[in-house]
Amino acid sequence: MVQVAVAQYAPGVNKDENLAAIGKLAGEAAGRGARVVVFPEFAMFTAPKLDERFVDSAEPLDGPFAGGLGDLARRHGVHLVAGMNERLDDPGRISNTLVAVGPGGDVVAEYRKLHLYDAFGYTESALVLPGEIGEPETFTVDGVRFGMQTCYDVRFPEVTRRIVDAGADVVALPAEWVPGPLKEDHWRTLVRARAIENTIYVAAADQCAPTGAGNSMIVDPMGVVVAGLGDGPGVASGEISLERVAAVRRQNPALGLRRFTVTRAG
Repeated sequence: MVQVAVAQYAPGVNKDENLAAIGKLAGEAAGRGARVVVFPEFAMFTAPKLDERFVDSAEPLDGPFAGGLGDLARRHGVHLVAGMNERLDDPGRISNTLVAVGPGGDVVAEYRKLHLYDAFGYTESALVLPGEIGEPETFTVDGVRFGMQTCYDVRFPEVTRRIVDAGADVVALPAEWVPGPLKEDHWRTLVRARAIENTIYVAAADQCAPTGAGNSMIVDPMGVVVAGLGDGPGVASGEISLERVAAVRRQNPALGLRRFTVTRAG
């Protein structure tokens, strides 16, 4: 059994202030016994509009932000998952990247967003390169295996299914889920659906207002929201139980009964 937390706040354009906010929330989560704390997409830097500021502020994975996450992870003895705009060799483009940093201070897993948010009037692909499709990276805490995916990826069930096929018991889902008509309902529905259909836990951490819709949550393999937040900053934590996963899969062996596998399109 592992205690996991989702941390919700509104990142801005000051990276030092964002890292300080992460540190405060990580300390609160660790104080509640959390071993893993999941933060939102673009936790390092968020501007009101996706523009060249995301490129100008981008950092490599060995830069100050990831290093700062490592310091916080060591200080609190936890794993931290957070989103950043990663610098690339391609001028004018970035990667929308998640990093998982362990209590030793090192990056233990990476994920680069596969499905870019070219929907609802947005064009993320104008500045962001989609991640290359490879075997999902995971990390393990006390025998519980975690995978990662980002925001708009949740609308594509096959992303989560591949992570589950890689052995994950929990999917960490950082997001900047843009508010709008029915968007909050889509978010809650999709997060619960990914947990139910894969009989796994989902730890979904969204940005809160004004850039995100909030509603961060931890959902269990039966779709029960075991912990959640509203539209303001804060931390919600809950227990991840492998016994619960096993019990749900005995009752609903959907993964074993499926007749289709996931293959790469194109």
